[in-house]
Amino acid sequence: MVCPCYNEQECLPELYNRICAASRSAVGESFEIVLIDDGSQDATWSMIADFGARDDHVVGVLLSRNHGHQIALSAGLEICSGDRILTIDADLQDPPELLGDMICLMDQGYDVVWGQRIKRHGETAFKKGSAALFYRLLRHLTAVPIPPDSGDFRLMSRRVVDVLVAMPERHRFVRGMVSWAGFRQGFVTYERQPRYAGITKYPWAKMGRLALDAITSFSTKPLRLATYLGALCVVLGFVLFLYVLISWISGNVITGWASVMTAILILGSMQLILLGVLGEYLGRLFMESKQRPLYIVQQILRRPRGEFSHQSAERKVDSGPH
Repeated sequence: MVCPCYNEQECLPELYNRICAASRSAVGESFEIVLIDDGSQDATWSMIADFGARDDHVVGVLLSRNHGHQIALSAGLEICSGDRILTIDADLQDPPELLGDMICLMDQGYDVVWGQRIKRHGETAFKKGSAALFYRLLRHLTAVPIPPDSGDFRLMSRRVVDVLVAMPERHRFVRGMVSWAGFRQGFVTYERQPRYAGITKYPWAKMGRLALDAITSFSTKPLRLATYLGALCVVLGFVLFLYVLISWISGNVITGWASVMTAILILGSMQLILLGVLGEYLGRLFMESKQRPLYIVQQILRRPRGEFSHQSAERKVDSGPH
């Protein structure tokens, strides 16, 4: 199991107990729990280290700073060593007890088994509505079909994880990358529960950035907006020219300071919007060109033979699987 954690000290004890119980129920003692501390400011890392000291199934990964959920998840996928990998959030909104059902479905030949939400308890109507709108919009914008109502709760085979690790992009939308990888993908439905404890680590600003990463990473349709708006302006301009010409021939005095200003404001606004869209794509190209490490690991704690091994390293996705 791979689980990113950021300021999750309230959830960690229950998370640890439930994922251990679910793993033992599904696979006996042949499991590994990778807990990634994404630069937490509370007791998250000390609790992960304590779990590792008592349980050699636990691998603790401390990142050098807060890199963000998708990067922390990518770090865990690169470090984990399982043949089948379940990714799950630390808030326990997604039940680890579904692992057994997911494994049964994977035994039927699936490489990816998604947890798909049929209900979302404990969330506002606005959040449910915006999430539904986002997934539907993404489906129409992208050529890759990304499953609706599915987050980062999924079981993947090792070959799928190796493909993900080999992907070099920095603005990562992991669920889209999993869909892009292909292979046979199935679903297990469930009702998403309210957060077990603490507060959400995905405020609206972060949700907006994730949505922007999703759209720009898997679609070029926003760039085509310039072409569509340009064609529309040509048609409107031609209609306006005919109106002015007919008015001049008929001898009517053409007034319209307000209409001229309105046209200027509309065209200026469209131009600024298009410049913003171009800037988003250009900014991503600039960040990709730097080739900095995707993330930096400050420390890895694992106990292969009854002892902790302390490691420190820079990690980044390269051109081949690990």
